[in-house]
Amino acid sequence: MSFRSLWLIFAQTATVALGVLFVIATLRPEWLPIRDAGDRLPGRVAFREATPAPDDGIKPPASPASYSVAVRRALPAVVHIFTSRELKSPRNPLFDDPVFRQFFGDALEGAPRRATGLGSGVIVTPSGYVITNNHVVEGMDEIDVASNDGKKFKARVVGTDPETDLAVIKLDAEGLPAITLGNLESVQVGDVVLAIGNPFGVGQTVTMGIVSALGRSGLGITTYENLVQTDAAINRGNSGGALVNASGELIGINTAILSPSGGSLGIGFAVPVSTAREVMEQIIATGSVTRGFIGVEARELTPDLVESLKLSSAAGVQIAGLVPNGPADRAGAKVGDILLAIDGKTITNPHSMLETVAKLRPGDTVMMRLRRGPREVDVRLAVSTRPKPGPPR
Repeated sequence: MSFRSLWLIFAQTATVALGVLFVIATLRPEWLPIRDAGDRLPGRVAFREATPAPDDGIKPPASPASYSVAVRRALPAVVHIFTSRELKSPRNPLFDDPVFRQFFGDALEGAPRRATGLGSGVIVTPSGYVITNNHVVEGMDEIDVASNDGKKFKARVVGTDPETDLAVIKLDAEGLPAITLGNLESVQVGDVVLAIGNPFGVGQTVTMGIVSALGRSGLGITTYENLVQTDAAINRGNSGGALVNASGELIGINTAILSPSGGSLGIGFAVPVSTAREVMEQIIATGSVTRGFIGVEARELTPDLVESLKLSSAAGVQIAGLVPNGPADRAGAKVGDILLAIDGKTITNPHSMLETVAKLRPGDTVMMRLRRGPREVDVRLAVSTRPKPGPPR
């Protein structure tokens, strides 16, 4: 037999064998032992079947395939807010000249110009109370509201709270779809959240993300910061809109983003529902928000400061300043004292001091514990009302 004949027989046999192997691998792969030894063959990626995770006591919630139910519950309560105000242009002195006006009259003054704004809001009662951001309605003389079903309303400002950047407006309507308020204590980092609003005026929009952090403060966004951080997309026009959980319950009012470009970069902040509830209840009841005031400027006890002051611990805050003749000043507190507790509540940092003092009722008398040198002293002071913040400069 010639070499050519042997080669043809070998080639045909190899072809048939490869064909048989292909058919088996396709129809009966379990017949091939290479399946079990695949992770030992060079260049081959082995895929293993998942095995049940060990029981570590953590029971993850079942992830819904869709959040449409939550959206249907919350969406009708989120409204679009359109604002405008008249711009005051400097008056040209020539307009007051009698000779100039004799020839030109009022023709050169032109029509008044108006600035417009855009935002969102959340209906919190069927009687038409809507909560939104203060910066959405601040300084505006016309406020128009459009609901998700196309209805339009005129709105008036009931009250504002610049120190939390919240405001309450009122629609002249009844039987409106009000959102369900959630419980911030049940919110955890990693929970799925939905941001609902009217970004860039494109219309009602829902974005999804998670709770990235809780209790964010020291950002300079508001005076009282205890913000919910999320990576759900928040853009211009979302301000005042709803941040809801997977059940459609309100857990925050979308307020700000951290972005040098002005667009969403996945770092957004919402005022928590607990703060929003306190503010809107006071505004609806009285038209404003009243907070306690003791007249203390606090400084955080950093490790360097603790070392320089030779303190035994970093508990409390240092009094860096006192309002002259303010409650703490009249009570005998001194600059340099370490403020440990107010009304029995431990103070851990300037933010906790602000929160504690804000909840005190003006007119009440409370005890304030101070560390002065090596000893602790208690002073009694009468809480006054926190002054309203001045207009922005």
